[in-house]
Amino acid sequence: MNIASIKDQVSAEEWQLRVDLAACYRLVAAYGWSDLVFTHISARIPGPEHHFLINPYGLMFDEITASSLVKVDQQCNKVIDSPFPVNPAGFVIHSAVHAAREDVQCVLHTHTRAGVAVSAQKCGVLPLSQQSTFVLASLAYHDYEGVAFREDEKPRLQADMGQANFLVLRNHGLLTVGKSIADAFLSMYTFEATCQIQLAAQAGGGELVHVNPLIVKGVSEAMRVQTGGLGGAFVWPSLIRKLDRMDESYKT
Repeated sequence: MNIASIKDQVSAEEWQLRVDLAACYRLVAAYGWSDLVFTHISARIPGPEHHFLINPYGLMFDEITASSLVKVDQQCNKVIDSPFPVNPAGFVIHSAVHAAREDVQCVLHTHTRAGVAVSAQKCGVLPLSQQSTFVLASLAYHDYEGVAFREDEKPRLQADMGQANFLVLRNHGLLTVGKSIADAFLSMYTFEATCQIQLAAQAGGGELVHVNPLIVKGVSEAMRVQTGGLGGAFVWPSLIRKLDRMDESYKT
């Protein structure tokens, strides 16, 4: 799309964050989690300004590059000029989470069929799989209030989410947060798998076996052991290698 590079206009730290966030968008597209142009992944730029990066509204996820990401403040004012708009609904949800969670660098939101289907089930996420145990250990729910473009929804969303890392947006989709882009992506991978497995198990028609609740209580230690204490950073390098084999243009 001939988007000019802004690498020389930002710090090395911000540029690396841009590359990682663009990679995350491309990976979401590669795994089939995108909804044309209608969901978002945001990343907070370290520093006191509370600026963050979000997708240029109107670009497909497999078109997004490090330079095309839009840098905005908490009021959705562009910090660096961009020809692309920002989706107001996406901004409300993401800015609400970033404002309430100083521990969060990345917020990832999807509208996948499996995620929306489970979000519409009264039971919510069920303890049916190993994947579900990781989700249930840090899960919250937020009721649907229509397309999220109203500022008055923010405090309710923040209160519902609390300190959870997984959020079911009822009748809407899934949301994960992470201390890094890699953590948020790994959490969404687990969340999406949980929902797909649940729907497949329910479709089988037989009686379902639930995981013992005591196992869910001990899942944090299990995750630490499984990733060597690295969380999403354990798998991120291999995901980047996978993406580089497909298309390296996200780095521009």
